[in-house]
Amino acid sequence: MAEKVIGIIGGSGLYEMEGLKNVKEVKVKTPFGNPSDAYIVGKLGDVKLVFLPRHGRGHRILPSELNFRANIFGMKKLDVEWIISVSAVGSMREDIKPGHIVIPDQFFDRTKSRINTFFGNGIVGHVEFAEPVCPDLSNALFNAAKELKITAHKGGTYICIEGPQFSTRAESRIYRKWGVDVIGMTNIPEAKLAREAEICYATLALSTDYDCWHETEESVTVEMILETLRNNVANAKAIIKAVLPKIPSLRDCKCASAMRYAVVTDKRTIPAKIKKDLKPIIGKYLE
Repeated sequence: MAEKVIGIIGGSGLYEMEGLKNVKEVKVKTPFGNPSDAYIVGKLGDVKLVFLPRHGRGHRILPSELNFRANIFGMKKLDVEWIISVSAVGSMREDIKPGHIVIPDQFFDRTKSRINTFFGNGIVGHVEFAEPVCPDLSNALFNAAKELKITAHKGGTYICIEGPQFSTRAESRIYRKWGVDVIGMTNIPEAKLAREAEICYATLALSTDYDCWHETEESVTVEMILETLRNNVANAKAIIKAVLPKIPSLRDCKCASAMRYAVVTDKRTIPAKIKKDLKPIIGKYLE
């Protein structure tokens, strides 16, 4: 049976998970440049974990500066088949309180300047993205949270804005009218690229504040977010530990074959360099 390799993308602290053994740093070269940092690889029980601090250690990289393609491509090269994205978000609903966790099942893209595909330069691919997260992984995360009695909301829409500024009050009110549930700056195009890489992807969205729509609450500040986020890290670690045994070694979800019919370019016209660069992602479909 194949070894399970689970990727975790999040902030600093997660790679310090208690019980992680045989820890090493791995630097990965990609055709798209450098990932945010070295990957932290170790084992928790029988499961191999690959951690990446999304903004680099020390939180050095703006959301709009993230090299999403390199981050996901590096995970693919390290044989990751499942990614748990841990992200701070603002709540757009009264009942999603700061400190709660949301496991969204939809994304709404409001970013403006991010490269969101591995394709181009001589190859065209159109991947299905109607259901942007892996239902198997999302269900497993929710069930783990429920067993641990951690307050988690299953489903909901994550609206991803460009940042790095937080929303104006007018924007926040409009987003609420659109029916979104949480707001963040990092899960798009991360989720899109994970789908192109045929990696199962789900999010643990850690609610830190009410954005700025809630008139009886203080407007969001960095200090407020960091304090709540620190309190949420322990819950995120507990859920990750609990979910690992529940993730199967073999996948039977659509994520695992998402690219089977996605490439529409005639194989004979695809440049040799592009074929070489994208071999980890689509090589099996170009043979």
